[in-house]
Amino acid sequence: MTRPQEVGVARAMLARGWDWLDGGVVQRLAWLLPLAFGLMSVSLGQDDNWDLRNYHLYNPYALLNGKVGLDLAPAQFQSYFNPVLDLLYYGLIKLMPARPAGFVMGALQGLNILLVLAIGRALAAHAPSMSANRAPMLLALAGCMGCAFFSQLGNTMGDNITALGVLGSLLLLVRHWQALAAGGRRGLVLAALAGLLMGAATGLKLTNAPYALAACLALFALPGGLSRGIGRAFAFGVGVVAAIAATAGHWFWRMWELFGNPLFPQFNDLFQGPLAAPIGIGDTRWLPKGLAEHVLWPFIFTLDPHRVTEIKMRLLLWPVLYVALLALAVHVVLTLARRPPAVAALAPPVRLVLAFFVLSYLGWQALFSIYRYLVPLELLAPLVLWLLLHRLLAPVRARLLAVPLIVLAVALALPTPHWGRTSWAAEAFRVQVPPLPHPERSVALTTQVPIGWYTAGFPSSLAFVSISGGFPQSPRYNERLAAMMAERGGPFYVLMMSQQPDPSEVADPARQRAADQADAAARADAAVILARYGLRWDDAAGCAVYRAYIGVNYLPYQWCAVLRDGDRAAAAAAPAAPATP
Repeated sequence: MTRPQEVGVARAMLARGWDWLDGGVVQRLAWLLPLAFGLMSVSLGQDDNWDLRNYHLYNPYALLNGKVGLDLAPAQFQSYFNPVLDLLYYGLIKLMPARPAGFVMGALQGLNILLVLAIGRALAAHAPSMSANRAPMLLALAGCMGCAFFSQLGNTMGDNITALGVLGSLLLLVRHWQALAAGGRRGLVLAALAGLLMGAATGLKLTNAPYALAACLALFALPGGLSRGIGRAFAFGVGVVAAIAATAGHWFWRMWELFGNPLFPQFNDLFQGPLAAPIGIGDTRWLPKGLAEHVLWPFIFTLDPHRVTEIKMRLLLWPVLYVALLALAVHVVLTLARRPPAVAALAPPVRLVLAFFVLSYLGWQALFSIYRYLVPLELLAPLVLWLLLHRLLAPVRARLLAVPLIVLAVALALPTPHWGRTSWAAEAFRVQVPPLPHPERSVALTTQVPIGWYTAGFPSSLAFVSISGGFPQSPRYNERLAAMMAERGGPFYVLMMSQQPDPSEVADPARQRAADQADAAARADAAVILARYGLRWDDAAGCAVYRAYIGVNYLPYQWCAVLRDGDRAAAAAAPAAPATP
Protein backbone atom coordinates (compact mmCIF):
# COMPACT_ATOMS: atom_id res chain seq x y z
CA MET A 1 0.00 0.00 0.00
CA THR A 2 1.41 3.37 -0.97
CA ARG A 3 1.80 6.20 1.51
CA PRO A 4 -1.11 8.28 0.11
CA GLN A 5 -3.32 5.20 0.42
CA GLU A 6 -2.17 4.65 4.02
CA VAL A 7 -2.97 8.27 4.84
CA GLY A 8 -6.38 7.88 3.22
CA VAL A 9 -7.14 4.74 5.23
CA ALA A 10 -6.04 6.45 8.44
CA ARG A 11 -8.26 9.44 7.73
CA ALA A 12 -11.20 7.18 7.00
CA MET A 13 -10.68 5.30 10.27
CA LEU A 14 -10.46 8.56 12.19
CA ALA A 15 -13.63 9.80 10.50
CA ARG A 16 -15.48 6.59 11.40
CA GLY A 17 -14.24 6.84 14.98
CA TRP A 18 -15.30 10.48 15.12
CA ASP A 19 -18.76 9.56 13.85
CA TRP A 20 -18.94 6.63 16.28
CA LEU A 21 -18.52 9.07 19.19
CA ASP A 22 -21.82 10.61 18.17
CA GLY A 23 -23.67 7.29 18.08
CA GLY A 24 -26.04 5.71 20.53
CA VAL A 25 -23.44 3.18 21.69
CA VAL A 26 -21.36 5.92 23.25
CA GLN A 27 -24.45 7.28 24.94
CA ARG A 28 -25.03 3.92 26.59
CA LEU A 29 -21.36 3.38 27.45
CA ALA A 30 -21.29 6.75 29.22
CA TRP A 31 -22.77 5.06 32.28
CA LEU A 32 -19.44 3.31 32.76
CA LEU A 33 -17.55 6.58 33.17
CA PRO A 34 -18.16 6.89 36.94
CA LEU A 35 -16.53 3.48 37.36
CA ALA A 36 -13.49 4.82 35.51
CA PHE A 37 -13.31 7.68 37.99
CA GLY A 38 -13.51 5.16 40.81
CA LEU A 39 -10.50 3.34 39.37
CA MET A 40 -8.65 6.65 38.96
CA SER A 41 -9.37 7.45 42.60
CA VAL A 42 -7.76 4.15 43.64
CA SER A 43 -4.75 4.81 41.39
CA LEU A 44 -4.20 8.24 42.99
CA GLY A 45 -3.85 6.76 46.49
CA GLN A 46 -5.27 7.16 49.98
CA ASP A 47 -6.62 10.59 50.85
CA ASP A 48 -4.42 12.41 53.38
CA ASN A 49 -5.42 16.05 53.14
CA TRP A 50 -5.03 18.62 55.93
CA ASP A 51 -8.78 19.04 56.45
CA LEU A 52 -9.16 15.27 56.80
CA ARG A 53 -6.54 15.26 59.55
CA ASN A 54 -8.28 18.18 61.18
CA TYR A 55 -12.04 17.52 61.07
CA HIS A 56 -13.42 15.30 58.29
CA LEU A 57 -12.76 12.17 60.37
CA TYR A 58 -13.31 13.70 63.80
CA ASN A 59 -16.73 15.27 63.11
CA PRO A 60 -18.65 12.12 62.14
CA TYR A 61 -16.88 10.19 64.91
CA ALA A 62 -17.97 12.84 67.42
CA LEU A 63 -21.55 12.80 66.17
CA LEU A 64 -21.89 9.00 66.35
CA ASN A 65 -20.14 8.63 69.70
CA GLY A 66 -21.73 11.34 71.82
CA LYS A 67 -18.70 13.64 71.71
CA VAL A 68 -20.51 16.80 70.61
CA GLY A 69 -20.52 19.04 73.67
CA LEU A 70 -18.20 16.69 75.58
CA ASP A 71 -15.08 17.74 73.69
CA LEU A 72 -14.05 21.34 73.19
CA ALA A 73 -12.82 22.12 69.67
CA PRO A 74 -10.16 19.42 69.12
CA ALA A 75 -10.59 20.13 65.40
CA GLN A 76 -10.60 23.89 66.01
CA PHE A 77 -13.66 25.88 64.93
CA GLN A 78 -14.26 23.29 62.17
CA SER A 79 -15.22 20.86 64.98
CA TYR A 80 -18.68 22.39 64.74
CA PHE A 81 -19.31 22.11 61.00
CA ASN A 82 -22.34 20.02 60.02
CA PRO A 83 -20.96 16.44 60.05
CA VAL A 84 -23.64 14.81 57.89
CA LEU A 85 -21.62 15.01 54.65
CA ASP A 86 -18.64 13.32 56.31
CA LEU A 87 -20.77 10.37 57.44
CA LEU A 88 -20.43 8.97 53.91
CA TYR A 89 -16.66 8.54 54.02
CA TYR A 90 -16.65 7.56 57.68
CA GLY A 91 -19.21 4.85 57.02
CA LEU A 92 -17.30 3.52 54.02
CA ILE A 93 -14.00 3.13 55.87
CA LYS A 94 -15.81 1.41 58.74
CA LEU A 95 -17.65 -1.02 56.46
CA MET A 96 -14.93 -1.94 53.98
CA PRO A 97 -11.16 -1.88 53.38
CA ALA A 98 -9.55 1.38 52.38
CA ARG A 99 -9.17 0.73 48.64
CA PRO A 100 -12.83 -0.20 47.99
CA ALA A 101 -13.86 2.84 50.04
CA GLY A 102 -11.67 5.02 47.83
CA PHE A 103 -13.20 3.45 44.74
CA VAL A 104 -16.73 4.17 45.91
CA MET A 105 -15.85 7.78 46.73
CA GLY A 106 -14.32 8.29 43.27
CA ALA A 107 -17.22 6.60 41.48
CA LEU A 108 -19.81 8.69 43.32
CA GLN A 109 -17.95 11.87 42.50
CA GLY A 110 -17.61 10.64 38.91
CA LEU A 111 -21.40 10.86 38.55
CA ASN A 112 -20.79 14.56 37.91
CA ILE A 113 -19.67 13.75 34.37
CA LEU A 114 -23.09 12.25 33.61
CA LEU A 115 -24.80 15.41 34.86
CA VAL A 116 -22.61 17.70 32.75
CA LEU A 117 -23.13 15.36 29.79
CA ALA A 118 -26.90 15.49 30.29
CA ILE A 119 -26.86 19.29 30.51
CA GLY A 120 -24.83 19.44 27.30
CA ARG A 121 -27.25 17.12 25.51
CA ALA A 122 -30.22 19.16 26.71
CA LEU A 123 -28.60 22.30 25.29
CA ALA A 124 -27.58 20.60 22.02
CA ALA A 125 -31.13 20.90 20.71
CA HIS A 126 -30.81 24.69 21.03
CA ALA A 127 -27.29 24.92 19.59
CA PRO A 128 -27.46 23.67 15.98
CA SER A 129 -23.67 23.49 15.70
CA MET A 130 -23.43 21.03 18.63
CA SER A 131 -23.63 17.31 17.94
CA ALA A 132 -26.04 15.32 20.07
CA ASN A 133 -23.49 13.12 21.84
CA ARG A 134 -19.93 13.76 20.71
CA ALA A 135 -19.48 17.39 21.70
CA PRO A 136 -21.29 17.08 25.08
CA MET A 137 -19.25 13.97 25.91
CA LEU A 138 -15.89 15.54 25.10
CA LEU A 139 -16.79 18.79 26.84
CA ALA A 140 -17.89 16.88 29.96
CA LEU A 141 -14.62 14.95 29.97
CA ALA A 142 -12.69 18.20 29.63
CA GLY A 143 -14.59 19.67 32.58
CA CYS A 144 -13.70 16.68 34.76
CA MET A 145 -10.02 17.19 34.00
CA GLY A 146 -10.08 20.59 35.71
CA CYS A 147 -7.81 21.27 38.66
CA ALA A 148 -10.47 21.73 41.35
CA PHE A 149 -12.42 18.58 40.52
CA PHE A 150 -9.57 16.23 39.70
CA SER A 151 -7.40 17.33 42.63
CA GLN A 152 -10.26 16.33 44.95
CA LEU A 153 -11.16 13.07 43.22
CA GLY A 154 -11.86 10.47 45.90
CA ASN A 155 -11.03 12.80 48.78
CA THR A 156 -13.14 14.10 51.65
CA MET A 157 -13.32 17.86 51.05
CA GLY A 158 -16.92 17.55 49.90
CA ASP A 159 -16.95 19.91 46.92
CA ASN A 160 -17.13 17.09 44.36
CA ILE A 161 -19.97 15.31 46.20
CA THR A 162 -22.11 18.40 46.74
CA ALA A 163 -21.56 19.41 43.10
CA LEU A 164 -23.96 16.54 42.32
CA GLY A 165 -26.77 18.49 43.97
CA VAL A 166 -25.83 21.76 42.25
CA LEU A 167 -25.58 20.24 38.77
CA GLY A 168 -28.60 17.99 39.33
CA SER A 169 -30.66 21.06 40.13
CA LEU A 170 -29.39 22.89 37.05
CA LEU A 171 -30.12 19.87 34.85
CA LEU A 172 -33.70 19.75 36.09
CA LEU A 173 -34.16 23.44 35.25
CA VAL A 174 -32.59 23.09 31.80
CA ARG A 175 -34.57 20.00 30.81
CA HIS A 176 -37.90 21.41 31.94
CA TRP A 177 -37.47 25.06 31.06
CA GLN A 178 -40.67 25.08 28.98
CA ALA A 179 -42.81 23.93 31.91
CA LEU A 180 -41.06 26.47 34.13
CA ALA A 181 -41.72 29.22 31.59
CA ALA A 182 -45.37 28.20 31.20
CA GLY A 183 -46.01 28.45 34.91
CA GLY A 184 -48.83 26.55 36.50
CA ARG A 185 -48.66 23.81 39.10
CA ARG A 186 -46.22 21.61 37.16
CA GLY A 187 -43.75 24.44 36.70
CA LEU A 188 -43.88 25.34 40.39
CA VAL A 189 -43.41 21.72 41.45
CA LEU A 190 -40.39 21.36 39.14
CA ALA A 191 -38.89 24.58 40.50
CA ALA A 192 -39.37 23.31 44.06
CA LEU A 193 -37.77 19.95 43.20
CA ALA A 194 -34.77 21.74 41.71
CA GLY A 195 -34.62 23.83 44.86
CA LEU A 196 -34.58 20.69 46.98
CA LEU A 197 -31.48 19.40 45.16
CA MET A 198 -29.73 22.74 45.43
CA GLY A 199 -30.74 23.12 49.06
CA ALA A 200 -29.40 19.68 49.94
CA ALA A 201 -26.02 20.66 48.48
CA THR A 202 -26.13 23.91 50.44
CA GLY A 203 -27.18 22.34 53.73
CA LEU A 204 -24.41 19.76 53.48
CA LYS A 205 -21.83 22.41 52.64
CA LEU A 206 -22.74 26.06 53.14
CA THR A 207 -20.15 27.26 50.63
CA ASN A 208 -22.70 26.24 47.95
CA ALA A 209 -24.98 29.11 48.97
CA PRO A 210 -23.88 31.31 46.02
CA TYR A 211 -25.09 28.61 43.62
CA ALA A 212 -28.50 28.52 45.27
CA LEU A 213 -28.89 32.29 45.01
CA ALA A 214 -27.57 32.31 41.42
CA ALA A 215 -30.01 29.61 40.29
CA CYS A 216 -32.91 31.43 41.94
CA LEU A 217 -32.07 34.66 40.10
CA ALA A 218 -31.29 32.86 36.84
CA LEU A 219 -34.89 31.64 36.69
CA PHE A 220 -35.84 35.18 35.66
CA ALA A 221 -33.91 34.58 32.42
CA LEU A 222 -36.69 32.25 31.25
CA PRO A 223 -39.67 33.66 29.38
CA GLY A 224 -43.05 34.11 31.00
CA GLY A 225 -42.95 37.58 32.44
CA LEU A 226 -42.13 38.97 35.86
CA SER A 227 -45.02 37.40 37.75
CA ARG A 228 -44.17 33.87 36.59
CA GLY A 229 -40.51 34.57 37.28
CA ILE A 230 -41.32 35.55 40.85
CA GLY A 231 -43.52 32.47 41.26
CA ARG A 232 -40.91 29.96 40.10
CA ALA A 233 -38.13 31.74 42.02
CA PHE A 234 -40.27 31.60 45.16
CA ALA A 235 -41.00 27.89 44.66
CA PHE A 236 -37.31 27.25 44.08
CA GLY A 237 -36.45 29.17 47.24
CA VAL A 238 -38.99 27.16 49.26
CA GLY A 239 -37.31 23.97 48.05
CA VAL A 240 -33.88 25.30 48.99
CA VAL A 241 -34.99 26.27 52.50
CA ALA A 242 -36.78 22.96 53.03
CA ALA A 243 -33.71 20.94 52.00
CA ILE A 244 -31.39 23.03 54.15
CA ALA A 245 -33.74 22.39 57.08
CA ALA A 246 -33.67 18.65 56.35
CA THR A 247 -29.90 18.32 55.91
CA ALA A 248 -28.65 20.89 58.41
CA GLY A 249 -31.56 22.13 60.51
CA HIS A 250 -31.01 19.48 63.19
CA TRP A 251 -27.38 20.60 63.48
CA PHE A 252 -28.21 24.29 63.66
CA TRP A 253 -30.69 23.55 66.45
CA ARG A 254 -28.15 21.44 68.33
CA MET A 255 -25.54 24.19 68.09
CA TRP A 256 -28.13 26.68 69.35
CA GLU A 257 -29.01 24.50 72.32
CA LEU A 258 -25.41 23.74 73.27
CA PHE A 259 -23.66 26.99 72.42
CA GLY A 260 -26.27 29.69 71.80
CA ASN A 261 -25.26 30.07 68.14
CA PRO A 262 -26.69 27.95 65.27
CA LEU A 263 -23.51 28.49 63.25
CA PHE A 264 -21.15 28.25 66.23
CA PRO A 265 -18.56 29.72 66.41
CA GLN A 266 -19.00 31.55 63.11
CA PHE A 267 -20.92 34.84 63.18
CA ASN A 268 -20.48 34.95 66.93
CA ASP A 269 -20.33 38.71 66.73
CA LEU A 270 -24.08 38.43 66.04
CA PHE A 271 -25.10 35.48 68.21
CA GLN A 272 -22.76 36.03 71.19
CA GLY A 273 -22.35 32.35 72.08
CA PRO A 274 -20.58 32.41 75.47
CA LEU A 275 -17.83 29.83 74.74
CA ALA A 276 -16.37 31.77 71.79
CA ALA A 277 -15.07 35.29 71.44
CA PRO A 278 -17.71 37.72 70.08
CA ILE A 279 -16.11 37.98 66.64
CA GLY A 280 -16.98 36.89 63.12
CA ILE A 281 -14.89 34.12 61.61
CA GLY A 282 -14.13 34.25 57.90
CA ASP A 283 -11.16 33.55 55.70
CA THR A 284 -10.86 36.84 53.82
CA ARG A 285 -7.23 36.48 52.71
CA TRP A 286 -8.31 35.09 49.31
CA LEU A 287 -10.61 37.94 48.32
CA PRO A 288 -9.60 40.43 45.61
CA LYS A 289 -8.54 43.81 46.91
CA GLY A 290 -9.73 46.99 45.29
CA LEU A 291 -11.76 47.71 42.17
CA ALA A 292 -9.01 46.83 39.71
CA GLU A 293 -8.54 43.35 41.17
CA HIS A 294 -12.29 42.73 41.20
CA VAL A 295 -12.49 43.62 37.50
CA LEU A 296 -9.37 41.70 36.45
CA TRP A 297 -9.62 38.82 38.92
CA PRO A 298 -9.61 35.89 36.40
CA PHE A 299 -6.38 37.20 34.87
CA ILE A 300 -4.80 37.78 38.28
CA PHE A 301 -5.50 34.36 39.77
CA THR A 302 -4.51 32.64 36.51
CA LEU A 303 -1.09 34.33 36.62
CA ASP A 304 -0.81 33.74 40.38
CA PRO A 305 -2.97 30.75 41.43
CA HIS A 306 -1.83 31.12 45.04
CA ARG A 307 -4.18 34.09 45.27
CA VAL A 308 -7.10 31.60 45.29
CA THR A 309 -5.61 28.27 46.37
CA GLU A 310 -2.84 26.79 48.53
CA ILE A 311 -1.56 24.46 45.81
CA LYS A 312 -0.27 25.50 42.41
CA MET A 313 -2.84 25.15 39.66
CA ARG A 314 -2.80 26.22 36.02
CA LEU A 315 -6.12 27.87 35.22
CA LEU A 316 -5.95 29.05 31.60
CA LEU A 317 -9.66 28.59 30.87
CA TRP A 318 -10.88 31.35 33.20
CA PRO A 319 -9.44 34.44 31.45
CA VAL A 320 -10.56 32.98 28.11
CA LEU A 321 -14.08 32.55 29.48
CA TYR A 322 -14.00 36.04 30.92
CA VAL A 323 -13.06 37.60 27.59
CA ALA A 324 -15.73 35.55 25.80
CA LEU A 325 -18.41 36.63 28.28
CA LEU A 326 -17.42 40.29 27.90
CA ALA A 327 -17.52 39.89 24.12
CA LEU A 328 -21.00 38.40 24.38
CA ALA A 329 -22.15 41.29 26.57
CA VAL A 330 -20.90 43.81 23.98
CA HIS A 331 -22.50 41.74 21.21
CA VAL A 332 -25.86 41.73 22.99
CA VAL A 333 -25.76 45.48 23.59
CA LEU A 334 -24.96 46.17 19.94
CA THR A 335 -27.65 43.74 18.83
CA LEU A 336 -30.32 45.34 21.00
CA ALA A 337 -29.34 48.79 19.70
CA ARG A 338 -30.38 47.77 16.18
CA ARG A 339 -33.99 47.96 15.06
CA PRO A 340 -34.92 45.27 14.40
CA PRO A 341 -32.23 43.19 16.16
CA ALA A 342 -29.91 41.62 13.60
CA VAL A 343 -29.47 38.30 15.44
CA ALA A 344 -31.97 36.03 17.14
CA ALA A 345 -31.95 35.98 20.92
CA LEU A 346 -30.24 33.23 22.86
CA ALA A 347 -32.39 30.17 23.45
CA PRO A 348 -34.01 30.28 26.93
CA PRO A 349 -32.13 27.26 28.41
CA VAL A 350 -28.83 28.70 27.15
CA ARG A 351 -29.68 32.03 28.77
CA LEU A 352 -30.49 30.16 31.99
CA VAL A 353 -27.13 28.37 32.05
CA LEU A 354 -25.14 31.50 31.21
CA ALA A 355 -26.99 33.54 33.84
CA PHE A 356 -26.40 30.83 36.44
CA PHE A 357 -22.71 30.64 35.52
CA VAL A 358 -22.10 34.40 35.70
CA LEU A 359 -24.11 34.98 38.88
CA SER A 360 -22.47 32.01 40.61
CA TYR A 361 -19.02 33.31 39.74
CA LEU A 362 -19.85 36.78 41.06
CA GLY A 363 -21.18 35.33 44.29
CA TRP A 364 -18.10 33.13 44.70
CA GLN A 365 -15.77 36.05 44.08
CA ALA A 366 -17.59 38.27 46.56
CA LEU A 367 -17.90 35.74 49.40
CA PHE A 368 -14.99 33.28 49.19
CA SER A 369 -12.70 33.42 46.17
CA ILE A 370 -11.36 30.01 47.23
CA TYR A 371 -10.80 28.05 44.05
CA ARG A 372 -11.89 24.60 45.16
CA TYR A 373 -15.37 25.96 45.86
CA LEU A 374 -15.69 26.52 42.09
CA VAL A 375 -16.05 22.80 41.24
CA PRO A 376 -19.56 23.06 39.68
CA LEU A 377 -18.51 25.97 37.46
CA GLU A 378 -15.22 24.33 36.52
CA LEU A 379 -17.13 21.23 35.40
CA LEU A 380 -19.35 23.43 33.22
CA ALA A 381 -16.58 25.73 31.96
CA PRO A 382 -15.67 23.93 28.67
CA LEU A 383 -19.36 23.61 27.78
CA VAL A 384 -19.98 27.28 28.53
CA LEU A 385 -16.95 28.34 26.45
CA TRP A 386 -18.20 26.21 23.55
CA LEU A 387 -21.63 27.88 23.73
CA LEU A 388 -20.12 31.36 23.91
CA LEU A 389 -17.77 30.93 20.96
CA HIS A 390 -20.51 29.39 18.83
CA ARG A 391 -22.70 32.38 19.64
CA LEU A 392 -20.00 34.88 18.72
CA LEU A 393 -18.46 33.17 15.66
CA ALA A 394 -19.49 31.08 12.69
CA PRO A 395 -19.56 27.33 13.55
CA VAL A 396 -16.34 26.44 11.70
CA ARG A 397 -14.38 29.32 13.22
CA ALA A 398 -15.85 28.65 16.65
CA ARG A 399 -14.72 25.01 16.53
CA LEU A 400 -11.28 25.97 15.25
CA LEU A 401 -10.86 28.28 18.23
CA ALA A 402 -12.69 26.32 20.94
CA VAL A 403 -11.01 22.95 20.42
CA PRO A 404 -7.37 24.08 20.79
CA LEU A 405 -8.23 26.42 23.68
CA ILE A 406 -9.96 23.67 25.65
CA VAL A 407 -7.31 21.07 24.82
CA LEU A 408 -4.55 23.49 25.82
CA ALA A 409 -6.30 24.39 29.09
CA VAL A 410 -6.69 20.70 29.98
CA ALA A 411 -3.10 19.88 28.97
CA LEU A 412 -1.67 22.73 31.05
CA ALA A 413 -3.68 21.61 34.07
CA LEU A 414 -1.96 18.20 33.99
CA PRO A 415 -0.48 16.73 36.06
CA THR A 416 -3.10 17.90 38.51
CA PRO A 417 -1.73 18.70 41.99
CA HIS A 418 -3.39 17.13 45.00
CA TRP A 419 -4.20 18.08 48.58
CA GLY A 420 -2.34 15.23 50.21
CA ARG A 421 -2.22 11.53 49.39
CA THR A 422 -0.35 8.46 50.49
CA SER A 423 -0.13 4.80 49.50
CA TRP A 424 -2.90 2.43 50.46
CA ALA A 425 -2.96 0.17 53.47
CA ALA A 426 -5.67 -2.33 54.40
CA GLU A 427 -7.04 0.14 56.97
CA ALA A 428 -7.31 3.81 56.15
CA PHE A 429 -6.46 4.94 59.71
CA ARG A 430 -4.66 3.24 62.60
CA VAL A 431 -3.94 4.82 65.99
CA GLN A 432 -2.13 2.99 68.79
CA VAL A 433 -3.85 4.02 72.03
CA PRO A 434 -2.03 4.31 75.39
CA PRO A 435 -3.29 2.36 78.40
CA LEU A 436 -6.17 4.37 79.86
CA PRO A 437 -7.54 2.75 83.03
CA HIS A 438 -10.24 5.41 83.54
CA PRO A 439 -10.77 7.45 80.33
CA GLU A 440 -14.04 8.82 81.73
CA ARG A 441 -12.01 10.65 84.39
CA SER A 442 -9.36 12.00 82.04
CA VAL A 443 -8.98 15.08 79.85
CA ALA A 444 -6.55 15.18 76.92
CA LEU A 445 -5.41 18.64 75.87
CA THR A 446 -4.16 19.58 72.41
CA THR A 447 -1.87 22.44 71.48
CA GLN A 448 -1.36 21.86 67.73
CA VAL A 449 -3.25 21.44 64.47
CA PRO A 450 -4.27 19.28 62.74
CA ILE A 451 -4.77 16.48 65.26
CA GLY A 452 -8.52 15.80 65.19
CA TRP A 453 -8.09 12.50 63.35
CA TYR A 454 -6.06 11.00 66.21
CA THR A 455 -8.95 11.41 68.61
CA ALA A 456 -11.18 9.07 66.57
CA GLY A 457 -8.99 6.16 67.72
CA PHE A 458 -9.49 6.81 71.44
CA PRO A 459 -12.31 5.74 73.78
CA SER A 460 -15.28 8.02 73.33
CA SER A 461 -15.47 8.75 77.08
CA LEU A 462 -12.10 10.52 76.99
CA ALA A 463 -12.62 14.28 76.64
CA PHE A 464 -10.39 16.25 74.26
CA VAL A 465 -9.93 20.00 74.61
CA SER A 466 -7.94 22.36 72.41
CA ILE A 467 -6.07 25.04 74.32
CA SER A 468 -4.23 26.55 71.36
CA GLY A 469 -5.02 26.78 67.67
CA GLY A 470 -7.71 28.25 65.47
CA PHE A 471 -10.60 28.40 67.92
CA PRO A 472 -11.52 31.90 69.23
CA GLN A 473 -11.61 31.07 72.94
CA SER A 474 -13.50 33.21 75.41
CA PRO A 475 -13.08 33.47 79.22
CA ARG A 476 -16.10 31.17 79.54
CA TYR A 477 -14.30 28.57 77.42
CA ASN A 478 -11.41 28.57 79.87
CA GLU A 479 -13.85 28.34 82.77
CA ARG A 480 -15.51 25.34 81.11
CA LEU A 481 -12.12 23.62 80.82
CA ALA A 482 -11.31 24.27 84.49
CA ALA A 483 -14.72 22.95 85.56
CA MET A 484 -14.30 19.87 83.38
CA MET A 485 -10.90 19.07 84.90
CA ALA A 486 -12.22 19.62 88.43
CA GLU A 487 -15.24 17.40 87.80
CA ARG A 488 -13.27 14.58 86.18
CA GLY A 489 -10.36 14.70 88.59
CA GLY A 490 -7.68 13.32 86.28
CA PRO A 491 -5.29 12.05 85.16
CA PHE A 492 -4.69 14.70 82.50
CA TYR A 493 -2.63 14.49 79.33
CA VAL A 494 -1.43 16.41 76.32
CA LEU A 495 -1.45 14.98 72.80
CA MET A 496 1.12 16.43 70.40
CA MET A 497 2.44 15.33 67.04
CA SER A 498 5.83 13.62 66.95
CA GLN A 499 8.58 13.61 64.34
CA GLN A 500 10.00 10.25 65.37
CA PRO A 501 10.90 7.96 62.44
CA ASP A 502 9.03 4.73 61.86
CA PRO A 503 10.66 2.01 63.99
CA SER A 504 10.26 -0.42 61.10
CA GLU A 505 12.71 1.64 59.02
CA VAL A 506 16.50 1.52 59.23
CA ALA A 507 17.69 3.91 61.94
CA ASP A 508 19.38 7.09 60.74
CA PRO A 509 21.29 8.83 63.59
CA ALA A 510 21.05 12.26 62.01
CA ARG A 511 17.33 11.93 61.42
CA GLN A 512 16.84 10.61 64.94
CA ARG A 513 18.62 13.63 66.42
CA ALA A 514 16.51 15.99 64.33
CA ALA A 515 13.33 14.18 65.44
CA ASP A 516 14.33 14.36 69.10
CA GLN A 517 15.02 18.08 68.77
CA ALA A 518 11.70 18.69 67.02
CA ASP A 519 9.76 16.80 69.69
CA ALA A 520 11.59 18.66 72.47
CA ALA A 521 10.77 21.98 70.79
CA ALA A 522 7.09 21.00 70.59
CA ARG A 523 7.08 20.18 74.30
CA ALA A 524 8.77 23.49 75.10
CA ASP A 525 6.14 25.40 73.12
CA ALA A 526 3.37 23.43 74.81
CA ALA A 527 4.83 24.16 78.26
CA VAL A 528 4.36 27.89 77.67
CA ILE A 529 0.72 27.34 76.70
CA LEU A 530 0.08 25.01 79.64
CA ALA A 531 1.42 27.57 82.08
CA ARG A 532 -1.35 29.97 81.08
CA TYR A 533 -3.84 27.41 82.38
CA GLY A 534 -1.99 26.63 85.59
CA LEU A 535 -0.66 23.34 84.23
CA ARG A 536 2.80 21.85 84.00
CA TRP A 537 4.48 18.67 82.87
CA ASP A 538 4.44 15.68 85.16
CA ASP A 539 8.20 15.09 85.06
CA ALA A 540 7.91 11.80 86.92
CA ALA A 541 5.61 10.33 84.26
CA GLY A 542 7.31 11.87 81.25
CA CYS A 543 6.19 11.39 77.67
CA ALA A 544 5.76 8.37 75.42
CA VAL A 545 5.53 8.15 71.63
CA TYR A 546 2.80 6.04 70.04
CA ARG A 547 2.29 4.92 66.49
CA ALA A 548 -0.38 6.17 64.10
CA TYR A 549 -0.88 5.83 60.35
CA ILE A 550 -2.93 7.29 57.54
CA GLY A 551 -2.56 4.66 54.86
CA VAL A 552 1.15 3.86 55.02
CA ASN A 553 2.03 7.39 56.14
CA TYR A 554 3.59 7.15 59.62
CA LEU A 555 2.32 9.98 61.85
CA PRO A 556 3.28 9.23 65.48
CA TYR A 557 2.20 11.35 68.42
CA GLN A 558 3.53 12.24 71.86
CA TRP A 559 1.39 11.44 74.90
CA CYS A 560 2.48 13.38 77.98
CA ALA A 561 1.04 13.57 81.48
CA VAL A 562 0.38 16.98 83.04
CA LEU A 563 -0.41 18.22 86.53
CA ARG A 564 -2.38 21.18 87.82
CA ASP A 565 -0.38 23.52 90.00
CA GLY A 566 -0.48 22.20 93.54
CA ASP A 567 -1.99 18.90 92.44
CA ARG A 568 0.22 15.83 92.59
CA ALA A 569 -2.51 13.25 92.72
CA ALA A 570 -2.44 12.84 88.96
CA ALA A 571 1.17 11.69 89.09
CA ALA A 572 0.00 8.25 90.21
CA ALA A 573 -1.48 7.60 86.77
CA ALA A 574 1.56 8.13 84.56
CA PRO A 575 1.39 6.73 81.00
CA ALA A 576 2.83 3.30 80.50
CA ALA A 577 5.62 2.65 78.06
CA PRO A 578 4.48 2.15 74.46
CA ALA A 579 3.17 -1.33 73.77
CA THR A 580 5.19 -3.44 71.41
CA PRO A 581 3.30 -3.55 68.10
